[in-house]
Amino acid sequence: MFITEAWAQAGGAQGGGIESMVLIVVMFGVLYFMMIRPQMKRAKEHKTMIEALQKGDEVISGGGVLGRVSKMNEQYISVEIATGVEVQMQRSSVQLVLPKGTLKNL
Repeated sequence: MFITEAWAQAGGAQGGGIESMVLIVVMFGVLYFMMIRPQMKRAKEHKTMIEALQKGDEVISGGGVLGRVSKMNEQYISVEIATGVEVQMQRSSVQLVLPKGTLKNL
């Protein structure tokens, strides 16, 4: 009894194979260009910024610590946050390289 009513409601709209495939491809394309591609671009820019770090650069870390790079290693950097106070952190934790002269009191 219930099965025949369910089939009757479907009417003639059965299948729809190509339309649903096109919809999935379009949705994936929108997802790629709106979310995945910009994230990959930001990651590439961050990697080049990290590789270009030099001694004397003024940086902001992920935790909001501002300082000047004093020592560098392959994976770690020492950042002088005040006169005579150095903090060691990972290179990847650097979020932004500031223009020279931003930190005047160090």
